[in-house]
Amino acid sequence: MAYVTTIHDGFGSMEQIDPRVDIAFKKIFGVEENKDLLISLINSIVGQEDQVVDVALLNPYNPRNFSKEKLSILDIKAKGADGKRYNIEIQITDDADYDKRALYYWGKLYTEQLKVAEDYSSLSKAIGIHILNFTSIPEVTKYHNVFHITEKETGFVYFKDLELHTIELKKFSKNSHADLADIVALVKNSLDMWVAFLTRRDLLKKDKLPSKLDNPALKKALSVLDVMDFGDEEREAYESHLKWLRLEASTLKKYEAKGREEKAREVANELLIDGMTLEKVAKVTGLTLEVVEELARPATDPGKDV
Repeated sequence: MAYVTTIHDGFGSMEQIDPRVDIAFKKIFGVEENKDLLISLINSIVGQEDQVVDVALLNPYNPRNFSKEKLSILDIKAKGADGKRYNIEIQITDDADYDKRALYYWGKLYTEQLKVAEDYSSLSKAIGIHILNFTSIPEVTKYHNVFHITEKETGFVYFKDLELHTIELKKFSKNSHADLADIVALVKNSLDMWVAFLTRRDLLKKDKLPSKLDNPALKKALSVLDVMDFGDEEREAYESHLKWLRLEASTLKKYEAKGREEKAREVANELLIDGMTLEKVAKVTGLTLEVVEELARPATDPGKDV
């Protein structure tokens, strides 16, 4: 029987495994029997020149070898038929200096290709793919960004073997209360489909997918989650990592609630200026009568905080 847990993450309460947790992510995309899912995910991210028809998993997930000491080895490394290397990692929490970590992972992926007595011509392009459950690049609004080393003035790409992708899940849909129709409206391509799967798996039913999400790979991924089993150590680690998602979701809900109250106070002030009664302002804005009365006090009122 698949191990499931009740998730209270702002998306509703469902007894289902969250694919954003790194252990679950690797059990979906990092095993031999699901290489087709990994190929679909990679091809949804990389450019046309880097598309893959087959991959060899360099570090396949093996539950028999799972231990707490190996929790740091939950990224997925794969090699395409043309020798190109791909490193896919999903990260739940915001680590300091994540940009440096991404470069370090890319450096290892690139240099570990070179064996003794081989020359540099044997090195193939290395592509790092970092799926982040947090905002790492606040200066940019789009959720998928691609980085190369380019010449400063002309933008010319000389070092073509370096490519890094960041996929910031929280930028896909900023509405934690979005329903299925809202999510479907955001899906324009195959990467959108996979991000919808990772962020709103709770809304997706493999036998009732809307036409824009009616994809064999997505159906298989949902089926894999439905029957996923965890051993004792895996289950403990999954629960531990899931707590981070719950904590982040709880914090986000608090910020959203604070934002709604501030907006309601602004509206209330405008209605009071227009002469609306205190009782009606409270009813319209959803604020308590006590709060509305506080807003209605003149600035000189000694009972009002200053």
